[in-house]
Amino acid sequence: MGELYLDDFAPGDRFESPGKTLTEAEIVDFAFRYDPQPIHIDVEAAKGSPYGGLIASGFHTMAVGFRMLWQTGVFSACSLGSPGLDDVRWLLPVRPGDTLRTVAEVVETRPSSSKPDRGICRVKYTILNQRDEAVLTMTAVQIFARRPGADNRKAAP
Repeated sequence: MGELYLDDFAPGDRFESPGKTLTEAEIVDFAFRYDPQPIHIDVEAAKGSPYGGLIASGFHTMAVGFRMLWQTGVFSACSLGSPGLDDVRWLLPVRPGDTLRTVAEVVETRPSSSKPDRGICRVKYTILNQRDEAVLTMTAVQIFARRPGADNRKAAP
């Protein structure tokens, strides 16, 4: 796959990452730093929770899911950041030993009306566990560069 830019993506395009297995140590380390709730950092306290055991922070799941897709290289040539996320949903708990992977689907592409060298790409992320159950969904509003050297003077109205 060569370098991809906004102009190369179309609604329905799908990309998938390889899997990553989360360890108890990774879950506790992330949560201790960024989301120190007992269900994420204290094995004994988590046993008495509604989850019956330690679970990963949703923010950890989101970060891992994004990183896995980033590592595929699909957005590496064009990504210019993001103004935000829409519709973030934590659907199922993620536990030590779960193997996650990310499936991303392009929902919309739109050249910028004011900056013809870039545009918006809305991408729906679904993070799945080893049983193909969705554990998290979110839609990223991403700013992507347009192909260098292309005639991008005709931006969308």
